[in-house]
Amino acid sequence: MKKVGILVGREVTFPESIIKAINERGQGEVVAEMVKVGGIRMDQDKAYDIIIDRISHEVPYYRAMLKRMALEGTYIINNPFWWSADDKFFNFCLADKLGVAIPKTVLLPQEKYIDAISSESLRNLEFPIDWEGICEYVGFPAFLKPHDGGGWRNVSKIWNLQELWHEYNQSGRLCMTLQQGIEYDQFVRCYCVGKEKVLIMPYDPSKPYLSGMQYVNVDDYLSPELHARVERDCITICEALGYDLNTIEFAIKDGVPYAIDFMNPAPDAELASVGEYNHNWIVDAMTDLVFKRLEEGIAAPEYRWSAMLSAPAKAAPKAKTAKAKSPKAKKAGNND
Repeated sequence: MKKVGILVGREVTFPESIIKAINERGQGEVVAEMVKVGGIRMDQDKAYDIIIDRISHEVPYYRAMLKRMALEGTYIINNPFWWSADDKFFNFCLADKLGVAIPKTVLLPQEKYIDAISSESLRNLEFPIDWEGICEYVGFPAFLKPHDGGGWRNVSKIWNLQELWHEYNQSGRLCMTLQQGIEYDQFVRCYCVGKEKVLIMPYDPSKPYLSGMQYVNVDDYLSPELHARVERDCITICEALGYDLNTIEFAIKDGVPYAIDFMNPAPDAELASVGEYNHNWIVDAMTDLVFKRLEEGIAAPEYRWSAMLSAPAKAAPKAKTAKAKSPKAKKAGNND
């Protein structure tokens, strides 16, 4: 019997739906359930073949627990090691190199630091920051947002340098980016599952987040050419980042889809928020992914320790004994 664990936060309908879908298809041979954990022993046995992670980005204990389970061969959706290391600014730079349209973006030094950081700790930083040059490059309007975050938290729309200074001074220890604001003609949010399935959803970011009003049903919202490009860009991004589940947002201006956000490895999938059609699509696509991974044999990501654990133990190499050189040899060696 194969076991699939669901690790969740406050959401209700998605975990209920995905557990039901997996159990109905698994017919007792594949069982899905909510993960239950307490103190994790260092010699803990493998408990799940797959875990779908929806909350470890907010709970450090869960993130550390998932890394331990990965060591036992559990396949985690999404990879907790990469997710821990990832950030949005790197993603923007990578996607730009891969040919995806990205708004002009600048990474900014933090406004505040922990108490242990003094001026001597920051001698490598340019001071004052070239604010005028940054604004000239990015332009206005622009968005000031964390380089690592989500849910539209701590995001501000900026119209001039004075507003930038004001919002930046409120950012505290958050590391922020300033990104060109695309005054879009169309906006879409896309589910990407298994680096191959894409659902393009017309989306209105001006509506309250998680309100249920953001997702709009519009037939033939994108032209066939634009639809194909957005789909291709989604797959390119998720293939490069290694995410099995992600959402990518595109602000479309003059026929160009600019990817403005694509580090969402635990995206909203609640029925009341995303709507019945989108909810059912993501449940079905994730169920298909789980069974595909189980049927094909789970190929774990390439962790550096994997080969060391699977290879037979090798004898330690013998230390080489240095031979003493004659005075003549030493002299010759000094001339090399």
